[in-house]
Amino acid sequence: MKQFEERLQRLESLSERIRSPDLPLEDALACFEEGIALAKKLEKDIDKIEGRIQILMNQPVSGDEKPELELFGERELGEG
Repeated sequence: MKQFEERLQRLESLSERIRSPDLPLEDALACFEEGIALAKKLEKDIDKIEGRIQILMNQPVSGDEKPELELFGERELGEG
């Protein structure tokens, strides 16, 4: 997830830079090319995340197993 966030932050930075009126055309083109490459990587990351979510959502819950509705279990909170 850290890579995803770093890529997204870099894409936002490039987007801001491209909007600068004093940016030379060659630099704007280089930013655009890097931005397109980052956007493609982010799209692949999102596809992977969506796939994981689909797998998790489609896992059957056995009758004797209670669904966990809390975001963090007691062990993760340092309790128990």
